[in-house]
Amino acid sequence: MNIAAYSIRHRVVSWLFTLILLVGGIVSFSRLGQLEDPEFTIKTAMVITSYPGASPRQVEEEVTLPVEMAIQNLPYVDYVTSISSNGLSQVQVEMKPTYRASQLKQIWDELRHKLTDLQPELPPGVGTIQVLDDFGDVYGILMAITGDGYRYREMQDYADYLTRELVLVKGVGKVVVGGQRQEQVLVELSRTRLASLGISPERIFSLLQTQNTVSPAGKVRVGDEYIRIYPTGEFPTVQDMGDLLISDPGADELVYLRDVATIERGYAEVPDHLYRFNGDAALTLGISFSKGVNVVEVGARVQQRLAELEYQRPAGMELATVYNQPQEVDSSVGAFLLNLGEAIAIVIAVLLVFMGVRSGLLMGGVLLLTILGTFIVMKVLAIDLQRISLGALIIALGMLVDNAIVVTEGILVGMKRGMSKLEAAVDIVRQTIWPLLGATVIAIMAFAPIGLSEDATGEYTNTLFWVLLISLLLSWITAVTLVPFFADLFFSDKDVGGAGGEGEDPYKGKLFVIYRRLLDRAIHHRVLTLSGMGILLVVAVVGFGAVKQAFFPPSNTPMFLVDYWLPQGSDIRATREAVERLEASLLEMDEVTGVTSTIGRGAERFMLPYNPEKSYPSYAQLIVQVSAREQIDAALSATRQLIGEEHLQAFAKVKRLMIGPSPPASIEARFSGPNPQTLRELGLKAQAIMRDDGGLESIRHDWRQQEKVIRPQFQEAQARRAGISREDLDNTLALNFSGRNVGLYRDGSQLLPIIARPPEDERLSADNLNDVQVWSPVYATYIPITQVVSDFRTEWENALILRRDRKRTLTVQAEPDVLGDETADQVLRRIRPAIAELPLPPGYSLEWGGEYKASKDAQTAVFGSLPMGYLFMFIITMLLFDSLRQPLVIWATVPLAIIGVTLGLLLLNAPFGFMALLGFLSLSGMLVKNGIVLVEQIKLEMETLEPFEAVMIASISRVRPVCMAAVTTILGMIPLLFDAFFESMAVVIMFGLGFATILTLIVVPVLYTLAYGIKPGREEHG
Repeated sequence: MNIAAYSIRHRVVSWLFTLILLVGGIVSFSRLGQLEDPEFTIKTAMVITSYPGASPRQVEEEVTLPVEMAIQNLPYVDYVTSISSNGLSQVQVEMKPTYRASQLKQIWDELRHKLTDLQPELPPGVGTIQVLDDFGDVYGILMAITGDGYRYREMQDYADYLTRELVLVKGVGKVVVGGQRQEQVLVELSRTRLASLGISPERIFSLLQTQNTVSPAGKVRVGDEYIRIYPTGEFPTVQDMGDLLISDPGADELVYLRDVATIERGYAEVPDHLYRFNGDAALTLGISFSKGVNVVEVGARVQQRLAELEYQRPAGMELATVYNQPQEVDSSVGAFLLNLGEAIAIVIAVLLVFMGVRSGLLMGGVLLLTILGTFIVMKVLAIDLQRISLGALIIALGMLVDNAIVVTEGILVGMKRGMSKLEAAVDIVRQTIWPLLGATVIAIMAFAPIGLSEDATGEYTNTLFWVLLISLLLSWITAVTLVPFFADLFFSDKDVGGAGGEGEDPYKGKLFVIYRRLLDRAIHHRVLTLSGMGILLVVAVVGFGAVKQAFFPPSNTPMFLVDYWLPQGSDIRATREAVERLEASLLEMDEVTGVTSTIGRGAERFMLPYNPEKSYPSYAQLIVQVSAREQIDAALSATRQLIGEEHLQAFAKVKRLMIGPSPPASIEARFSGPNPQTLRELGLKAQAIMRDDGGLESIRHDWRQQEKVIRPQFQEAQARRAGISREDLDNTLALNFSGRNVGLYRDGSQLLPIIARPPEDERLSADNLNDVQVWSPVYATYIPITQVVSDFRTEWENALILRRDRKRTLTVQAEPDVLGDETADQVLRRIRPAIAELPLPPGYSLEWGGEYKASKDAQTAVFGSLPMGYLFMFIITMLLFDSLRQPLVIWATVPLAIIGVTLGLLLLNAPFGFMALLGFLSLSGMLVKNGIVLVEQIKLEMETLEPFEAVMIASISRVRPVCMAAVTTILGMIPLLFDAFFESMAVVIMFGLGFATILTLIVVPVLYTLAYGIKPGREEHG
């Protein structure tokens, strides 16, 4: 039995199917997870290893190199980058894009095992290798804790309390505190008192190390018991450390630590990381969400819990929001749902106007049921509501209604020709069920490169493919089942001139008459018609070179970033002081509502595309919130001017937040080779070319400036006579200047380092290095450092040595004007030839990163599956027609779509980026789909008509369905024109499909008559 007849005759089944789609869709929609951006896996881990006292080159050769080699033995690795600096190795490993979150857990375990095996082979003094595989955790709620007049410890206690409470909230995955400072015990030793008492500082340090050490004291049997022995002597409090006896054994006078030192508990004088919020010192609270939750609901529960805990907040301590992903998601999803609603309303309005009230209501109702059914499958497959999945629904609207239009139009035409509703429905479904399925599968396959792409960009956008797959297949099912069912309910024989009579010409309207004349002329002058199309194609291809190229657009979030760098080697305290001045100026701007500063490294990853910067004392980043998205440009301009006038000592980059995966810089030229000086020279030449262009800003390279280092010239012979080793000299200098770590103090679960240093009145500076005193065990007293050091020389060193895949690599980075209209691709095209012509010594190479590399990788991943996708589409076309010429006629029109695409992009000044590429792929699917239905109609008409008349009648019969599908798709895209992410895709589809309608209705018939030798008024065809 024909499926249309079954749907009409078995009304209970059809109503049940309708009810399932309606109720199930509404329920599923209410339970779908909500996110701002689709989840994609950050395949990055950081391997951090400390090597105190080592120079950057020693770190590179003795730590970074063996770590890199061990990592690259893993088969999963894509590439490895590293930064070797004074006493610290930071290695970043990026796994191949093919791996997903479920596979990475095992990969990280293997990485840890590999590095654990390496640890014993590293030099003495190297710290434990740390593998940070939570690099991709997103803390969607980022809050700042400030407290004017409160001590840091009190802020920390409140942060710890909130952490304990919020981690218990359902849906919360992790809570972290940012900006924590290292607490320590300070022991300020008086060199004068030690000298007068003749006590070696090393004796004190040895006692401090051993006194509080946990070590087994054994057990003893007492009767039937076996009792543990646990001596006293540990320090119950910091002040009790003063009771430590430090005099030599047998000495006449007992000397305690408090006699020669002051002891207090405090924080590291030079912190690693600091936060500030709106001008005050701050801690941050980052809250991440569990996988697959509705972040809006979890955010509401977090806010509710915070309100319940408000009574515990100390008076005067503030808890403010830096970024609230649930709020952003609610706003974003709400805006997209509004866009979706507008698009649906536009489509239904068009159907009502051009197809009649009953036809419009029928197809509008089926469209809504199809969308609701899509929500059901999305819930089953755990596809959340987010930017990409909602955009896919809007993109699919025109295609969703296309199948319904074909069937509805066929029923109406059949009824006008005298058929009953049942006969018309059975006939049109019988004719079109398989062509429509084939055309639908082809439209889906056009998006397959997205779903099959292994690149991070493909992972980010692949829900576009899955939502389109679900919705388009469902649209075919509803078109051949529910459309006939509702047509039987809605349509009346008298609405179309009565059934059972002789029928009437369904194509006697003015539109059909005009189209018939136009098509007749085009076929009569087909050489001229096709020549005109060829000329337009050439012009479009040439004109496409003037289209802007871009990767991903900036985010709509009312926030921007300022990367702030003082010269390399600057103290983090100097960075903080400079940032304080910039904060104060920014907060005076009318557009700015808040400023959060992270000093020493980037912030916690508070949104998925955000890339935190690594650790540098001279680095700070300001997260600037503005009152509205429209204020971003004004605030950016004012900030850039402010920095240029008042912060000349700093390098600063003002940048927007981006949508989707983004590289560290828009333009990157990577020079690799063995000699740091040669790399710096090449980098300077590339920077000069970029500056001369005039279209770039924020030009820099990632090795930054060389840094000064003081090199005391150690005199081995004299030092040995005094019993002083090189290590003794290092320890003495550390003690006198930055302080020396001499042990651990246990305070419950905390292990606090004990830092020894001179009191403030004995502390030295760089101006009086010659006044340093070194303890001589031979003379049992302090001697001047000049007796073991001949001179203090100041030299320059590469403070940062960066490598990529074990090669020293210096990357020159730049950005196009953040307020300008030029894209990175436009500027790169100008500067690339000049930089590429720079003479490279043997052993040196140049490669391009930035948006160029990211876009190339993304397109390579897409195009990698494109041939198979298009081949499969072509094979389906051949199977539908059992012919070669007919598919060739259809596919010959696909390249011509670039005419409309180029016109649209140039008219609206829209860039051609990754999303525009996806739009073009989908456009090809729509074009082929329309062509299939038209050629199939020609085949059917040829069974009863002469070839030329068959082509004309078939083409005329497709005018309204093709035009309606195009109009509904084009108008349904209008809301996406106002979304930065989808704008380019919308332009490509709207203008491309507008021109594709001409291709389908004019060029396909012309090519068909040419392919089969059909001439006006003649019957033969080959």
